Amino acid sequence: MSIETLDTPRPRKGTASRPSVLPLLRSRLGWLASRYGLVAGFLILWQLSGPLGWVSPAVFPPLDKIFAALWQGLSSGALVDDIGISLQRAGIAFAAAVGLGIPLGLLMGQLPPVERALDPILQLFRQTSALALYPVFILLLGLGEASKVFVIFWATLFPILLATIGGVQEVDRKLIEMARSYGAGHLAIFRRVVLPASVPAIFVGLRLSATTALLLLIAAEMIGANKGLGFQVMNAQYNFQIPLMFAAIFLLAFLGLAANALLVALQRRLCRWSVADR
Repeated sequence: MSIETLDTPRPRKGTASRPSVLPLLRSRLGWLASRYGLVAGFLILWQLSGPLGWVSPAVFPPLDKIFAALWQGLSSGALVDDIGISLQRAGIAFAAAVGLGIPLGLLMGQLPPVERALDPILQLFRQTSALALYPVFILLLGLGEASKVFVIFWATLFPILLATIGGVQEVDRKLIEMARSYGAGHLAIFRRVVLPASVPAIFVGLRLSATTALLLLIAAEMIGANKGLGFQVMNAQYNFQIPLMFAAIFLLAFLGLAANALLVALQRRLCRWSVADR
């Protein structure tokens, strides 16, 4: 053993590889500021605009009054019932759209004759606004739950259907030819090539449909309903309970964000290969 080796001080155990906390904290704070800075600034501006006299507090109440009305509605259970009824309506319509849109989209994407036969009428129906057809649904199904669920189903079906068709048609044909060269049959190609490759596009349609379901839910509950978040928005506006009206609007926004986050998490779990490629 040399003299240099004896004289060189050894680093303490655990100190050489310990990362610095300050740069990590700065990077995390910078990411949060770049991600949510505009939202935080908007909320601060909203809170201060009423007391500073920029807008009328009767029309745009401060956020503390809105969240107070939200807490009161949740603690009393009134808004909880509305949330449950709204989620039930949107959930049934969304599940029906998924149950019909994905299988039909997979079929039309793989069979060009079926796609050519059904595409014109589907394009016609897609261009017809669901809100314009809502009076027709009311005449056929009445003012009950059936018409409300069906108008949401009508609007949410087409994003899922078109995204599924596009995802199947955009599958790389070289992958299909390679699978055929290895002796894979039609069912094996569908299960192991076509379906996994089209799943990311299907999730795009699911996310669009989830947002559309909440948007149509508001319109459906504003006509002929006595429960639900859409009804609560209109009822609070009629009674000039503006903080409660904004509280119901915020609840709808939170439900949309939660649905989108749930679908994104499910997509990352089912499409790990796609996330890894990106």
